Amino acid sequence: MERILLKDVDIPNLCEIDVYIDSGGYKALEKALKMTPKEVIEEVKRSRLVGRGGAAFPTGLKWEFTRKEKDEPKFLVCNADEGEPGTFKDRVLMKNNPHLLVEAMVIGGYAIGANKGVIYIRGEYFEEIGRLNKAIKEAREKGYIGEGILGSGFSYELQVYRGAGAYVCGEESALFESLEGGRGCARERPPFPAQYGFMGKPTAINNVETLCNVPAIINNGGEWYSRIGSPASPGTKFFCLSGHVNKPGVYELPTGITLRELIEEYGGGVKGEFKASLPGGVSSSLVTDTDVKLDYKSVADAGSMLGSGAVIVINSSTSIVDVAKSCIEFFVRESCGQCVPCREGTRRANEILGRFAGGKGKVEDIDLLLELGEVMYDTARCGLGQAAMNATISAIKMFKDEFMGRVES
Repeated sequence: MERILLKDVDIPNLCEIDVYIDSGGYKALEKALKMTPKEVIEEVKRSRLVGRGGAAFPTGLKWEFTRKEKDEPKFLVCNADEGEPGTFKDRVLMKNNPHLLVEAMVIGGYAIGANKGVIYIRGEYFEEIGRLNKAIKEAREKGYIGEGILGSGFSYELQVYRGAGAYVCGEESALFESLEGGRGCARERPPFPAQYGFMGKPTAINNVETLCNVPAIINNGGEWYSRIGSPASPGTKFFCLSGHVNKPGVYELPTGITLRELIEEYGGGVKGEFKASLPGGVSSSLVTDTDVKLDYKSVADAGSMLGSGAVIVINSSTSIVDVAKSCIEFFVRESCGQCVPCREGTRRANEILGRFAGGKGKVEDIDLLLELGEVMYDTARCGLGQAAMNATISAIKMFKDEFMGRVES
């Protein structure tokens, strides 16, 4: 098993800068500063690294788009607002190896032509916030942040911004609104962040896991990275395995392993009998095929999405109706309320599913839920509303008999 992000995680006191440097830390930054920004971007493009937050957009292409914009200043923003239920991967990196993220942010800033970076972090991550701020302070003292980094002509500042606890702020434009001091609500797109992002300026936004791959890519080359895992989306991926498994946790594995391998070889098997899984958290659709490969294309072909890699396992003793109800309750709470399809749609869906959960559903309610899901997907302003009904729609299609069993006679 090849580790990239967690290869040094067992080193004691890795969060201390001297230990990080002794383990090879900041070598990638030194190498990157001897390259041109275009060469750095080309190396990332060559790796075929895609975003690990869910959208799976090519990272090098995103950086190239931002670099080419004429407007100044430019920004690099790290999305560390880890709010998807069942996702707990980014905190592992920020807690155990904060300098890896700091180094990646400086390299990214150099590549796109940004002199300022912001890490927007989930507000409840108190320990991780403290460790990141300490790492930034140490990096500044060693000359890895600040004016003329390592004797180059490149200057860069980095700060941590604590979010206010809204799931919708994981959506990039809502995150920008929050960073600017506003209410976390999604913007209309286009324009996209590369043209109009934070403070209306060209902005590249990547999540923690995505960025932390960059130092290894610079050190070892994009070709090396592109040969790891699935050709469709190379590299390793963090899988947050939870639910009815014997060994829940965060596993860094090559993309393209099967759901069965993840559960049985690493998760210690299912507690009980396997029924279904949500491979990308509560935003994803249910899958029942354990032979599905865990890369972005394969999971999409199976009718779901890999998202941030929050693999929730459900056993046969669990009611799928209750799973759908639990998922929609989350979206009712987290909807920002800006657009009618999401604000009202999640509430109506919750009411209908509540009837089924109480054994008082109606046959016509099943078609109503399916129609509601279509309307929300087509008309909601952002991904929250578009994905809110995924678990419910897939539950109806795959386990309709369970809904029929909750119909009031």
